[in-house]
Amino acid sequence: MKLKSISNKIKGNPTMTEGTVYSILVICGISHFLNDMIQSIIPSIYPILKDKFDFSFAQIGLITLVFQMTSSILQPFTGLYADKHPRPYALSIGMCFTLTGLLVLAFAEYYWAILIAVSVVGFGSSVFHPTASRVTQLASGGKKSLAQSIFQVGGNGGSALGPLLAALIVLPYGQHSISWFAIAAMLAALIMVRLGAWYKAKLQYVVNHPLKTAGLNNNISKRAKYGALAILILLVFSKYFYTSCITSYFTFFL
Repeated sequence: MKLKSISNKIKGNPTMTEGTVYSILVICGISHFLNDMIQSIIPSIYPILKDKFDFSFAQIGLITLVFQMTSSILQPFTGLYADKHPRPYALSIGMCFTLTGLLVLAFAEYYWAILIAVSVVGFGSSVFHPTASRVTQLASGGKKSLAQSIFQVGGNGGSALGPLLAALIVLPYGQHSISWFAIAAMLAALIMVRLGAWYKAKLQYVVNHPLKTAGLNNNISKRAKYGALAILILLVFSKYFYTSCITSYFTFFL
């Protein structure tokens, strides 16, 4: 759908701006599904890389560190940039980085090339998540918990399916078969163009129709806000810390 037609639809339909836009939420969930499916493939192929290149566990750990640094630790910085400088088509651009990283990983023959490949894949994820989360919130129509749940279900589903696809495709056909997942990356990039068009039209509408804020947070001190944010960061950090450890352990143990 072209930007002009989307803009006209928004102007003629208040539910596209103030109501919950379920079509966009579903697309966000599908995009998250494809993104996280691709991301989950990397830890799943560790045994294949270890056997082929005779890597040590320390080298595998460094691959994980580089991947997590670019896909997770970098997100607050890409998110801050996305808040200050919204880029509607950043979603598709991020997936193009993921696509590039997959192709490099599929044909990498040196350790440094593998590190570059996983860092590029991770960077694609760090670009995707902040903007996709923001689009999800804009499409929530106030139902933020529901919107975030739909978004997370997509990501969790992709994380669950990725290792299975790696076992069915990469294990029997080898490292080069990773390139087959480029099809999923290209599909995701095309889907995200639709999200980008809606996001751009939404931004234009918000500029022309600024909403009045109710000031619900005026009575909350900055100390309380930062304290709550620190607790959330600690909880999420601890969750992914033990999740990553368990995932890496089971990959080699099983």
